[in-house]
Amino acid sequence: MTQERTGVATLKGNPITLIGPELKKGDKAPDFQLNKSLVDVVSLNDYAGKVKLISVVPSIDTGVCDAQTRRFNEEAGKLGENVIILTVSVDLPFAQSRWCGAAGVDKVVLLSDYKDNNFGKAYGVLINELKLDMRAIFVLDADDTIQYVEVLKEMTEHPDYDQALNAVKALI
Repeated sequence: MTQERTGVATLKGNPITLIGPELKKGDKAPDFQLNKSLVDVVSLNDYAGKVKLISVVPSIDTGVCDAQTRRFNEEAGKLGENVIILTVSVDLPFAQSRWCGAAGVDKVVLLSDYKDNNFGKAYGVLINELKLDMRAIFVLDADDTIQYVEVLKEMTEHPDYDQALNAVKALI
């Protein structure tokens, strides 16, 4: 049975239900299957040995999601070869690709959770009412242990960029 969590997040002040577990610092990161394209699928193992910042956004075409992805793209080049920044949304892969081209985003990897919400369910960020993933940040060390988690209480707010980046820098 899938775990439902209520009272932990809102959209414009209205309660929403998150599907999946509440992950915490020290937990082993769940594996995932995400689309790089309509046919190319990647998993956590594809980024083995790297520090990973996973930036989760509901839809790349909204203002906060756009700003969040652009900010991490700017920071990606400063973090070195042993760090990968993944942006996860339920947008279709070709929409993500179009957005990256228009925005000049080339340092973060956009991955799509559109097929079966595998990532959202495994990481506890799937919004039941919308079938979108809740805005969140996960920082994983090179051994895929979670070292930082921020699941936003309000979907329309920005994450704490500095805290997330400091968590990454502490691992490199």
